[in-house]
Amino acid sequence: MSLNGSIRVPSDKSITHRALLFGMMSSGTTYVKNPLLGADCRSTLEVIRRLGAEVVEQDDELIIKGIETPHSATLDCGNSGTTMRLLIGILSGYTGSFELIGDASLSKRPMRRVTSPLREMGAHVNGEVAPLVIEGTSLKAIDYTLPIASAQVKSAILLAGLRASGTTIVREPVLSRDHTERMLPLFGAELSISEEEGQRVIRVEPSRLTGTTVDVPADPSSAAFFWAGAAIIPDSLVTTTDVCLNETRIGFLRTLERMGALITISNERSVGKERIGDVTVRTSELSGTVIEGEMIPSQIDELPLFALVASQALTPSVVKDAAELRVKETDRIDSVVTELQKLGVDIVGTADGFIVKPSRLHGGDVTTYGDHRLSMMLQIAELMTDDVVHIEDMEASEVSYPRFRLDLQRIQRKIE
Repeated sequence: MSLNGSIRVPSDKSITHRALLFGMMSSGTTYVKNPLLGADCRSTLEVIRRLGAEVVEQDDELIIKGIETPHSATLDCGNSGTTMRLLIGILSGYTGSFELIGDASLSKRPMRRVTSPLREMGAHVNGEVAPLVIEGTSLKAIDYTLPIASAQVKSAILLAGLRASGTTIVREPVLSRDHTERMLPLFGAELSISEEEGQRVIRVEPSRLTGTTVDVPADPSSAAFFWAGAAIIPDSLVTTTDVCLNETRIGFLRTLERMGALITISNERSVGKERIGDVTVRTSELSGTVIEGEMIPSQIDELPLFALVASQALTPSVVKDAAELRVKETDRIDSVVTELQKLGVDIVGTADGFIVKPSRLHGGDVTTYGDHRLSMMLQIAELMTDDVVHIEDMEASEVSYPRFRLDLQRIQRKIE
């Protein structure tokens, strides 16, 4: 069965997280239109309520009344690393005591790369993994060069800088997702970006945020599963509408183009500070490729999906410099290699990635390890064989895409 049709995937997770958190920090009212309310963003929503923000949920809109000072509280971040890491930066500069907890998976994920620079700013953060205890205090600005590309670390420092004395500077040798620095000026933050000696330099001054309206586009990390399915499943043609086309987020789309995928981008426009458009992908003959170095940050979440796509290319593919995959919701190198091998994919893991050769898939019993992206990747893989594929814990996809199975079934049809 082929994939054919037009679909608007759920709204962007990264942008929704930030809109909720910034709305909580702001004076006045923030309107978040078309938010994503999967499990991760629900965790952020409940956190800002616990901190004292008032949130009204309406059809396709959240109305947030911000607060002057967060309430001391124990905050359950669920499975969301973004929620926890950004909160560490936000709360470190406020008066109060805050305990950050998470589920079993999040409680194993390292926080040192966030806590270390924040401690340089004077933050009182106890612990390196959840539970973490933050005793809010006065912060001082720092000039910090990111050792690795990380939007979460960058964001935590910038958010702490809003309440620090002096100008906080973050230097990026390699560009990572830039939603935070795009969105903060919409809320009135005093922020500037420049290029200096081959680095991207972001400066933020102490600022008080003011409520605004954020219109959340469709999530390219969710659309990627339909792009992949359309490219590798015979006789397919799929259009995803209103997708965020921020270049820091569409590395996977650029990789598909490099592999020879037939892609058309139309209806491009700007919403807020983000570029959006409609992306159409059709069945294509793909060549293998190498993903490495500065190509990694803009498609880190799609690399498990790339492993499946690469198995359908005419020549081998390689991913390297992606050791970050080992500290995601699961060890995404080991889990992807193990589960795709069960389905017949010729894939071998390495210390910082994997090597994939052209393969013919067959049926088998696989598990998601509770990882939403692994669940959606395996559901696409299931369509590549007429054999039975049994996916354990398939509902893990609800973390970021609550209706993924239904949407996938809706466009499983032949061209009429």
